[in-house]
Amino acid sequence: MTDSESPKPTEPRLSASLVLVNSHNEILLVQRNPQARSFAGQHVFPGGNFDAKQDTSLEWTAIRETFEEAGLLLALSDTPSTLLDVNFTQAREAVYGGQMTFSTFLTNNNLRADIGALLPFTTWVTPPSSARRFRTEFFVAFLRDSTSDGLYSVRKECLPTPDGGQEVIRARFLHPELAIEEFRTGKIGLFPPQYYILETLRSILTGSSSTESQRNAVQMLSRAAFGRMVINPKLFRVNDGVDEAFVYEGDELRGGPKGRLHRMVVEQRGASFSQMNLRRNFDLFTQCPVEVHIPKL
Repeated sequence: MTDSESPKPTEPRLSASLVLVNSHNEILLVQRNPQARSFAGQHVFPGGNFDAKQDTSLEWTAIRETFEEAGLLLALSDTPSTLLDVNFTQAREAVYGGQMTFSTFLTNNNLRADIGALLPFTTWVTPPSSARRFRTEFFVAFLRDSTSDGLYSVRKECLPTPDGGQEVIRARFLHPELAIEEFRTGKIGLFPPQYYILETLRSILTGSSSTESQRNAVQMLSRAAFGRMVINPKLFRVNDGVDEAFVYEGDELRGGPKGRLHRMVVEQRGASFSQMNLRRNFDLFTQCPVEVHIPKL
């Protein structure tokens, strides 16, 4: 087949994913059902496709999907006492099953999605060669009960639960250090975007207790170019053709300065990754390449 006869790449679907951090610097990971069409059996951050019928933004998508997949809700209320009467399990099943929209659930219980808690944390676009493509915006949020300006946060410090195996078979909080160790020893499966973000946060979220300085560092990174960085991976042979790598924007192989590295050296086993090694040698706060185009919802 010639280039002119090559099938046109599918348009990536807009999606969102939430990197949820608890007070112990642990990050919520859910394991996808092995029978799922996308990311089967892999550990990912909760998330899913933008639903034009009920989502008003990608932040809304991330909050809704986290509620559906892990049972954790990021919302605000003017009357926290009414939350004692909310059956979250029943509501979650109704929202996931389509008997009730997420918006209706929030409205009926005087709740509002806590959009302001979400911090942009890179966007990833699936390579054109893939049959199923996504443009996924990742967000970071911290789980902390708080009261401010008369609003009560429902970002509860509770254990996540899977959705009964419909999409997720396991949900748990893991420290980035432990998550990467479990991947390297073959206990869990990860894809490059999840590994990249875990590696990025591992150097910031040190220790087992979240501090204000750590949260501020994540907020600064989100507000810097890093938070708006759009990554379009391209596959290259590197190290004299010995290794395979996804090369990202700003790398010397993508037109960046000589010696600049922004790549993930990988070993694949079928559709999964057995090893990944992030090579990145620039300052995240000041030197991240940023894509100007912003997709319309």
